[in-house]
Amino acid sequence: MQDWNEIRTAAYVARLGTVSAAAEALGVHRATVTRHVDALERALGAKLFQRHSRGFSPTELGSELLRIADASDAQFGELYRLARGRADELTGVFTVTCVDVLVSLILPVIKAFQTRYPAMRVHLVSCDRVLRLEYGEADIAFRIGPKPDHPDNVVLPVRRLPVGLYGLEPNPDRFAGPGPNAPRTPYFDWLADNVTAEQIVFTSDSVAALWAAVRAGSAAGFMPCAMAEGDVHFELQPPQDGWHEQIWAVTHADLHRSAKVRAFVEVMKRTVI
Repeated sequence: MQDWNEIRTAAYVARLGTVSAAAEALGVHRATVTRHVDALERALGAKLFQRHSRGFSPTELGSELLRIADASDAQFGELYRLARGRADELTGVFTVTCVDVLVSLILPVIKAFQTRYPAMRVHLVSCDRVLRLEYGEADIAFRIGPKPDHPDNVVLPVRRLPVGLYGLEPNPDRFAGPGPNAPRTPYFDWLADNVTAEQIVFTSDSVAALWAAVRAGSAAGFMPCAMAEGDVHFELQPPQDGWHEQIWAVTHADLHRSAKVRAFVEVMKRTVI
């Protein structure tokens, strides 16, 4: 139980929900993740997860482990800065970029960051264009979909977004669907199997654009459940196995250890979005 790696691994499983996702995020084999979780449960003498067909759901103890692990990780980061003589008060401009549909999810992190570091000014770039981190166009980028694989970037998992099928009518006949170059996802496969081509009246290669179109009421279609909460959309199909999108936080390797990036990442890990 003294191995921090086992605790860290279990925290990733609790956060991401599956062994595969945790292994990918940590850059290790699935067997390593399973071994760490099993060893930690044996040491604790209690279950951290309920195993089921869709993945791992944390028990009450598993949720507590995630909370403690995140807090410890943030404190280690604070110690890292102090050991290098970093001032506790950060100043300057911090640039964040994300696609439009993620703005409402990212704003609580920005608010918490500026509450903790009131002298920092945040510049938010909301656009579909991928800013080049290697040229300093942004300090951190939030992306959705497959894990970004640029070798010079550090990629951190932020949150999985469950996706459902929504519409403004209970029995719609107009749907938004993927264009020919859109990423292939399980929920688009469901659409192809259950909706005729004639019913798809709006297409885009951008998943974010499709979400925005559904939210605006242009047609029925898929979008994250978090975006539908509290609005007038009907839930036509609840999330099913594999119906989710992953949010990633991406920083450039040369800047990842900078004081302002580390501070933002620590706040991000403590903030529920």
